[in-house]
Amino acid sequence: MGRIDQAADRLPGVFLELMRRLHEHFAALDRQVSELEGQIKQWHRNCELSQRLEKIPGVGPITATALVTSIADARSFKNGRQLAAWLGLVPRQHSSGGKPTLLGISKRGDVYLRTLLIHGARAAILAATRHAKSNPWLSNLLGRRNPNIAAVALANKNARTIWALLAHDREFRADYVPRLAIA
Repeated sequence: MGRIDQAADRLPGVFLELMRRLHEHFAALDRQVSELEGQIKQWHRNCELSQRLEKIPGVGPITATALVTSIADARSFKNGRQLAAWLGLVPRQHSSGGKPTLLGISKRGDVYLRTLLIHGARAAILAATRHAKSNPWLSNLLGRRNPNIAAVALANKNARTIWALLAHDREFRADYVPRLAIA
């Protein structure tokens, strides 16, 4: 309110009162957001699954709790790609005559969860650019692609990782290398 108080003598009284009421309203909303965020973080501290997901780079307490509550049972998805498709993080496909054509991401899934994962991926990319040797896969991707495309690719990869952790009851390991199935 400092600048409005400084300009109070030059502003009409009705406008000044409106600005003060809006400022009070925004302050009340800010307090409510802080309270709700505190409740979410408290629930996160008591939920093992949510804490397990938070260890993934780009997934914080808000994203982890939203994913755990929305997904419920990861085994209801056949694989990680199905979870990523449910979130709208996979390319749309158009196939004709046995020739598959991949288009842009579908954006058909849960907008809120997809947004959280993409913003988290952007944060992970920012951290990775500061520490070049932290994630070779991501560094290689950033060398080839636009940062926005890399963010969606990382969000897709994180969604598949989330499915694997929840469906197979595992802990996240940054150095994990999957075993190839031997026929």
